[in-house]
Amino acid sequence: MSRVQNEFLRDSARIRSGAIQTFLPKELIFHGFLSAQLASEAENIAQLRGLRLADVLTSRFGISQYSIALAQSTQYKTQIVDPVTEPPDTTLIREFGATKCLQTGIIPWRKIGGYTIILSARPDEFAVHIAQLSAQYGPIRMAITTDDQLGRAIAHECKDDLVANAETKTPVQDSCRDWNPKHAFFVGITAFLGFLLAFVFSPVALLGILVAWAILTLIMTTALKIAAAIIGWQSAKPNPNNVTPARLPVITMLVPLYNETAIAEHLLARLTALNYPRELLEVCLVLEADDLTTRATLGRTTLPQGIRPIIVPKGAIKTKPRALNYALDFARGSIIGVWDAEDAPAPDQLHKVADEFANAAPDVVCLQGKLDYYNASANWLTRCFTIEYASWFRVILPGLQRLGLAVPLGGTTLFFKRDALHELGGWDAHNVTEDADLGIRLARHGYRTALIDTVTEEEANGRAWPWVKQRSRWLKGYAITYGVHMRDPIQLWRDLGAWRFFGVQLLFLGTLSQFVLAPLLWTFWLPVLGVAHPLSLIMQPWAFWMLSGLFIISELIGWIVTYIALGKANKSWLFKWAFTLSLYFPLGALAAYKGIYELVTKPFYWDKTAHGLLLPQSWKSRATPQPQPLGHPTADG
Repeated sequence: MSRVQNEFLRDSARIRSGAIQTFLPKELIFHGFLSAQLASEAENIAQLRGLRLADVLTSRFGISQYSIALAQSTQYKTQIVDPVTEPPDTTLIREFGATKCLQTGIIPWRKIGGYTIILSARPDEFAVHIAQLSAQYGPIRMAITTDDQLGRAIAHECKDDLVANAETKTPVQDSCRDWNPKHAFFVGITAFLGFLLAFVFSPVALLGILVAWAILTLIMTTALKIAAAIIGWQSAKPNPNNVTPARLPVITMLVPLYNETAIAEHLLARLTALNYPRELLEVCLVLEADDLTTRATLGRTTLPQGIRPIIVPKGAIKTKPRALNYALDFARGSIIGVWDAEDAPAPDQLHKVADEFANAAPDVVCLQGKLDYYNASANWLTRCFTIEYASWFRVILPGLQRLGLAVPLGGTTLFFKRDALHELGGWDAHNVTEDADLGIRLARHGYRTALIDTVTEEEANGRAWPWVKQRSRWLKGYAITYGVHMRDPIQLWRDLGAWRFFGVQLLFLGTLSQFVLAPLLWTFWLPVLGVAHPLSLIMQPWAFWMLSGLFIISELIGWIVTYIALGKANKSWLFKWAFTLSLYFPLGALAAYKGIYELVTKPFYWDKTAHGLLLPQSWKSRATPQPQPLGHPTADG
């Protein structure tokens, strides 16, 4: 080992022992970058939080990364290298791994004079990697860089590797990327011709079979609603033994954006309202490289401290899960969260997330928050959307959790343990309902999802055709997710057990069947309106009226569930609109047919929903917020 390396190891030992722990703030004070008072405060926070002092200085006190790099170059008697202007040897990086470079904060840069120069953005942690680096590259020397420079260099030099990893992060056996549209087209045409022949030669029998299946799935989904309503009537009792985490975790929030204009200023205002300690929070705005609209919008905005953009290069597909996978490699938190562009999370949400993970069992690796809408009063469609989501998040999902069934996740207000998320292969980049798919994969790997009592408000889609497009994407993703996990039903049964296997059938196949066959069920309103039903000609009157009564009872149960859910959401004023849902759900049937068509034409197409169109009037009158540091100081520092 070289003399330089021996000196570095001695310095590292002294740092760990506290001998020169104060060198960095003293150097910053000497150059006028920091006051003695703030230096003392930063050291106290770093010790309290268990964080690197350099990270506290940048995230909490706004000291530039370059200023810290200058001080570190003096401390470690080495040079500063910018790998953006002086590009690294990519062969060396590939030997080490681009993702590993981002995770460890080091770049094998170049071979010079018999040494491999290793750039480090975290020189105080460099000693941990010396043995491996020396074994891999021979004699090494360290130089200093910054996290920003390191990230930009890796993103530029290893773009293809990072993009490929984002698109194939999920193991192929768990992914839908090998979905064959031609095969799906053949199956679809065969099924259509079969139905057509059956309709020509035996229309009544076909109608009877379809109605029977629709009634069966209606009975099962209604039974689930009843069970969920009963078991979820009371809110979960708080655990009297709850403990406050000794140290709050670092949380990285990923916020994917695409073609956003009207939402940008409101998004930043909501993010700055969070009260989680700013040194423990990283917000990554995830943008597509060709999204000139959002990039121009943010380019005119001074981002608050603690918020940074991540640009996702072009690839074979363009989906939200692909963007999340790409950004995941750049995230530094031990907890990874997801918000959508239009989200308005409760200011204390992240504190609840930290508390919940601290008190959860080890197999709970995902937390799902409740979603609600801030524009419920905008029009009839937003009212119905709000009612539907209240039932799902306030009654059905809690019921699924308490019944021990797999929980299909929502696309936002999700929080994961980072290590488990990597183990699972992140999000399936090709699945347009990546959240529901990930919820099933979590369950298959023996993990659990817990619901937390925190609310994120969103913008309800209030225009008919955009609503249909959004819902068709969800239903298309449900169909693909069901197909992926049912490739090997026996293995799915082994992974989940009989009870949760049944739950998957009900949640996915039952939901899809209900949307596709909904028009058949609606025909049971005909006798109520005095119109004869076709099946009344071949069925005993008692049997037909029993089926009609079953349909009406299911509607009544739906209203009861809605009443309970709206009460939990403090939006009981919406209940009178629940009686109009029979006019709302036909849009869902239309969306289902559109989704089926896209299964064979463009299965991976992401039909983007526009945001910022129906904001509350009070929001529209607000001035553009002035940039602020992210997160207000809290009582615990």
